[in-house]
Amino acid sequence: MNHTSTKTRSLLRVATAGSVDDGKSTLIGRLLYESKSLMVDQLAAVERATTQRGFAGQAAGTLDLSLLTDGLLAEREQGITIDVAYRYFATPVRQFILADSPGHEQYTRNMVTAASTADVAIVLIDATKGVLTQTRRHALLSALLHVPRMIVAVNKMDLVQYEQAVFARIVDELTPFLAAYPQVQAQFIPVSALVGDNIVAASANMPWYQGAPLLPLLEGMDAAPQESSAFRFAVQRIARPTASNPRRGYQGTVNGGTIALGDTITVHPAGRSAKVARIVTWDAINVTEQEHASAERGAAISLELDTQIDVSRGDVLVHTSSPATVATTFSANLCWMDDAPANLDHGYTLKLGTHVAPVELGDIDGIFDLSAGGLTQQAGALTLNTLARVRLKARRPLALDAYAANRHTGSFVLIDEVSNRTVAAGMVVA
Repeated sequence: MNHTSTKTRSLLRVATAGSVDDGKSTLIGRLLYESKSLMVDQLAAVERATTQRGFAGQAAGTLDLSLLTDGLLAEREQGITIDVAYRYFATPVRQFILADSPGHEQYTRNMVTAASTADVAIVLIDATKGVLTQTRRHALLSALLHVPRMIVAVNKMDLVQYEQAVFARIVDELTPFLAAYPQVQAQFIPVSALVGDNIVAASANMPWYQGAPLLPLLEGMDAAPQESSAFRFAVQRIARPTASNPRRGYQGTVNGGTIALGDTITVHPAGRSAKVARIVTWDAINVTEQEHASAERGAAISLELDTQIDVSRGDVLVHTSSPATVATTFSANLCWMDDAPANLDHGYTLKLGTHVAPVELGDIDGIFDLSAGGLTQQAGALTLNTLARVRLKARRPLALDAYAANRHTGSFVLIDEVSNRTVAAGMVVA
């Protein structure tokens, strides 16, 4: 039997955040431009659109690189980002997926989507405006979403004559805010996305900055997740036995740790156990199955067990030696994303991975303060874009991890049972 590895290629997922007009789209466009990741027709289209929009106030020949990510017609007309734009590029050193999230407060929900899978968040600040409320909100969300690394890019330094004092003042203002979240490694860098200062090479305009430019900084970052190595596997689909194979296949993606032939697993929430008899992937090109001795985080596999036990979609398979928590009540950080405020007497549906369960909202333990960054003990209402610590009660047991330990088994969304709208995104605390 030929066992192969399921190791996936390394890449860095980057989310940009910050207030409106801080230059997030321009920054991503600059990275694409400088890394030579643009096709000739893309560059020509940007040149035409720049001429049509006028790009008033900028030097002749300067391209509006934000057009490379603002793909919606409404975005180009208004000059803002509304949806999350994903762009891929690569350098000789590594691969990148960039998520450009909106800066407007009403689109905070889109920023949550962008940051939820990021390895690093780039929080932009307009040097002419300083730290704004939305800057703090995006920095706080990045911290609560446990994005392990944060680059605070003080942009538009060309508009403040590259003054070191302006940069230092912003660093001094935001550093105490971030100090409340020691799990985040934050670095500050002065840049100009429009003209390219400190993007791919050190800027001659800012000799006082001794750190690495943005792209080399990203290239040197460790993409390894800072979370538990415990095995987690949420069952997405069950393959029925066939004449040639009497075992059921439990299909999904490894959400944490590794699994190997012969390992003993437990099915949560029921608690039944069995041993792994077969690990299989599907080669769509050659239309064949491939067997493996092991699989690691990120691999899409089918697991077969040595004993026929009851496993359903939504169940979580774990190493018996490293169980998840099975509970009906838990505490979570919640970002309310609906125009209508939360109703504590209303029923909601919780979707955690592939598991769906009815839940009730309990006490609101506190609201996150965007000025100080911490959690206030004063309770309040859950309204649009509110960040709060809440308690929830499920009507049946759930397999959970703290979000800090595993993003997949520690994150969820709430869906209104009547309107079917997604109203909140949550991260399990305890």
